[in-house]
Amino acid sequence: MTHPVQWRSVIAGVGGYLPHRVLTNDDLAKVVDTSHEWIVERTGIHQRHFAAENELTSHLCAKAAECALKNAEKDINEIDLIIVATASPDLTFPSTAALTQKLLKNSKALAFDVAGVCAGFLLALQVADNFIRLGQAKTALVIGGETFSRLIDMEDRRTNVLFGDGAGAVVLEGMSPEKAGNRGILGVHLQTEGQLSDILYTDGGPSSTGHAGKIRMSGQEVYKHAVTKLTDSAVKILAKYNITINDIDWFIPHQANVRIIESVAQRLNLPREKIVVTVDKHANTSAASIPLALWTAIQEGRVKPGDLILHEGIGGGLIWGSALVRY
Repeated sequence: MTHPVQWRSVIAGVGGYLPHRVLTNDDLAKVVDTSHEWIVERTGIHQRHFAAENELTSHLCAKAAECALKNAEKDINEIDLIIVATASPDLTFPSTAALTQKLLKNSKALAFDVAGVCAGFLLALQVADNFIRLGQAKTALVIGGETFSRLIDMEDRRTNVLFGDGAGAVVLEGMSPEKAGNRGILGVHLQTEGQLSDILYTDGGPSSTGHAGKIRMSGQEVYKHAVTKLTDSAVKILAKYNITINDIDWFIPHQANVRIIESVAQRLNLPREKIVVTVDKHANTSAASIPLALWTAIQEGRVKPGDLILHEGIGGGLIWGSALVRY
């Protein structure tokens, strides 16, 4: 009995989209009790993008997808799988992926959402990789998109400065190991601990309150768990694939807080020059932050084909994990 070829998921294109409206820390200081210096010292954030009133998450996702398709030199009709990671969907249903598919004028793909908040892009990447490895999809759009500005309580000083809107996308193409060479998704490691759900959540939902709610967070608890759990996840995935930290070309984590990023990198002995940081310009865009940071680094000419990337993210759940990708 012959076994089918196990396909490799290779990143064929990367794209991103940021809404045009930019709010600086000084802009926020005019409406909430804060200052530029206070925000930068605690988070590293200088500005964030907010969607326009008529811009929905699906609109952001479609624009990021179009950018990624152009970068991949792919037609939308080649896509047979669309996965959107979001915690700020347009509607309770249908999925934001289906609405994005409609905007892209694709009628071929299976489209659905995954909910992993700030680790959502890694979850979507893992699901798409599994589809491709099993031969159930050939070319996938994996999108992280958020309009987190709609979930912010502007009276909550602990969270109102942290978040922004945006979308990032990658096109994954299934290739034989011979064609892919050493490129592709090596693996994704994810874990959930629901007992910690009360340190980062929204205080609403269709079943509980009938409205989306606002973001609530215990900052110090999230910081503590983020640093320890992300460090542990990285150590595990590196060991699993027999890779050392010195083999990593780029560390492109979820962009929540510069202190978390630097603390994890320090524990892993990753030098500063290997870290991609975009939180200063984008703030925390939840599921969009990893693909947006990857897109930014590629645009800047930093990440090049063949580079080995370590991705990490943690979000409400708690759900956290890592991915190793050879770009």
